[in-house]
Amino acid sequence: MTDSDKVLKQILDGTAAAKKLYHFNDEHDPDLPTRYWFQNSQEGMVLFVVFYTQACRWSRCISCSLPSTCASQPVHYKHQINQVYWLMKQPDVKERADRIRKVIISNNGSVLDEATFSSNVLMYLTLHINRYLPHVNRLSIETRPEYVDPCELEFLARALREWENDAQLEIAVGVEVFDDRIRNDVLLKGLQMPVLERLVERMNPYAYRLKCYMMQKPVPGMTGDEAIADIHKAIDYLADLAKRYDKVPINIHVNPTYVARGTILEHAFARGEYAPPTLLDTAKAVLHAEGKPISIFVGLDDEGLAVEGGSFRRAGDETLAEALETFNTRQDFNVLKEALQK
Repeated sequence: MTDSDKVLKQILDGTAAAKKLYHFNDEHDPDLPTRYWFQNSQEGMVLFVVFYTQACRWSRCISCSLPSTCASQPVHYKHQINQVYWLMKQPDVKERADRIRKVIISNNGSVLDEATFSSNVLMYLTLHINRYLPHVNRLSIETRPEYVDPCELEFLARALREWENDAQLEIAVGVEVFDDRIRNDVLLKGLQMPVLERLVERMNPYAYRLKCYMMQKPVPGMTGDEAIADIHKAIDYLADLAKRYDKVPINIHVNPTYVARGTILEHAFARGEYAPPTLLDTAKAVLHAEGKPISIFVGLDDEGLAVEGGSFRRAGDETLAEALETFNTRQDFNVLKEALQK
């Protein structure tokens, strides 16, 4: 069995273990990214790009349908390079070039897994960000922590020192849920907290930043109050981690869970056994971070993957959604307090 065959087997085995029913996006043009968009945050304008590559090797997190946006087969590094070149030539990217301060790079899996995302492309990408987006001072890379090698941390440190700005690296990791049992026995995430702590320890000498993605209410049977409490526990844990490794700024990215097509949530939702969290509960969860040495960002995009009626955004949520978006840019907890009183 070739290395390529082994990777494909991992993907298919993971998909089967999670009982996912979706198909992979093998018809996508390999010279184009999956998608990209812009966000406003406290750090300034953000360019978020999802490159089109082979799917996440883990592929077994039961509530995640992101691998369905990816290829089942390898995407050659030359195609990945073409995606970078295409992105930098887009009119809306060029128009915002002087305003973009942060670039988040993803492949809906692990960018630092060289089996799916080429190391050559990562080098090419850092060069092109420096050349075409001269005011970017933060690069965020989404990955599972086991793919972060010390040599990659050192290479990225050297590359960023050559950028026009005093750029910082952020490693973004999907923790998903704080409860160990739910995270690993139910969601099948396969992430132990000591692994995350070792990553932070390796990042500390470089003063890299850590972003942890959390899902609010990711499984059937979890009440709204339990979901809020889980986010609170994650905030407390990561605030303590930030104190222990004080050179590593930590951000929590809270994603209220939507019902993704082709996952067990879709079936539970159809049977009336699951409802996405409310934005009201999300605001209550986030408020717990006030006064703690971490920052918070609330994800408000269902990525176009939610089933009909399965989004966390509901009719009448416009005011609260606007308050959460304002909070993302200001980190002003009073904005959320005022919205909750209305």
